[in-house]
Amino acid sequence: MKKLFVLSPKRMALLTCVLAAALMFGAVNMPAVVASATQRQLPIYCVERDQKMISISFDAAWGNEDTQQLIDILGKYDIKATFFVVGEWVDKYPESVKALHDAGHEVMNHSNTHAHMSQLSRDEIIADVNACNDKIEAVTGVRPTLIRPPYGEYDDNVITAIRSMDMEPIQWDVDSLDWKDLSAADITQRVTSKVQAGSIVLFHNAAKHTPEALPTILETLLQEGYTFVPISQLILPGECNTDYTIDHTGRQQAAG
Repeated sequence: MKKLFVLSPKRMALLTCVLAAALMFGAVNMPAVVASATQRQLPIYCVERDQKMISISFDAAWGNEDTQQLIDILGKYDIKATFFVVGEWVDKYPESVKALHDAGHEVMNHSNTHAHMSQLSRDEIIADVNACNDKIEAVTGVRPTLIRPPYGEYDDNVITAIRSMDMEPIQWDVDSLDWKDLSAADITQRVTSKVQAGSIVLFHNAAKHTPEALPTILETLLQEGYTFVPISQLILPGECNTDYTIDHTGRQQAAG
């Protein structure tokens, strides 16, 4: 014969209090969990802009076959770009670093040795970034204010370490995939179809078909009314979470 358990009014009241307390605890703590999840540190992928203003960038880590050709192409259209260079690349090709600077392009940091920064400590990141900054400044006379972490890899430690140096970490929202040796036509189609106001486009200085694709890309976007500026002129100035914010997609926008 099954026994039927009946709670007394006193026990029922106690159980109700316990359940209410548990619900209140959950309600109070849940926003904190959500807030914590949304506080991930992000670099800038693109910028909220009303004007049709964009930036093109090149990563220089290995070869140097096309650097002068890229300078010549950009010069033909009077466009200034941002080149993220590795410190070891500066060691090998200081004349190209100077040529980029003399042509009016930004020469910015791409780490000293192209290491996986998310595997480094805060102090190691800062030391690596400063080593590359020192090399670039020695050639150009200008200390970099922007950095693109190698491999596009980062975590909260990387981003907070970089911002502690008053530098801004930069990613991209349009990837040409030129490093995959895509054809010039494919590179052109990818870039021109994905660009929007405030975009940052990623190229590489030693990719096989980039010099062939670049003129058509520039001509097409110029005809569509886009203006090209270096990344330091595209991004919003100030301090993150004070003067500007970065949403979950990496879009930088004015605070308030």
